[in-house]
Order: sequence, then structure tokens, then C-alpha cells
Amino acid sequence: RLVCISFHSLEDRLVKQFFRDKEKEYNAQVKVVTPRVVVAGGQELARNPSARSAKLRAIEKILP
Repeated sequence: RLVCISFHSLEDRLVKQFFRDKEKEYNAQVKVVTPRVVVAGGQELARNPSARSAKLRAIEKILP
């Protein structure tokens, strides 16, 4: 698995495009695990306010 956390919208756009390109390039060998971006929930934000801009995306290689 490849997991990326971005903290800025431009970074997130690059990660999103990279993951989509790899998914198309490798066809059925790579799958985006997070079709929608994962952001911090209310409890996490209460404990860690700097997490408000963090966005997580993941992709994984599918073994033949």
C-alpha cells in the first residue's frame, strides 16, 4: 500500500492525479483504496486542531 497525507489543496490535487494515473497505467493491478479523501473527525480536531487541513489518500497493489 501507498498512503499519502497532504496538508495543502495543491498537494492533494497532485496526489489525487498521481493515484488516478497509476490506476489507469496499471489497469487491474492497482486500486485506489480511498475513492473519497479521508479527513479528521470531530474528536480528532478537538484534540489536535492542526489536523484540520490533513487529507489522507491510499492506493494498493493487487497481487495476481
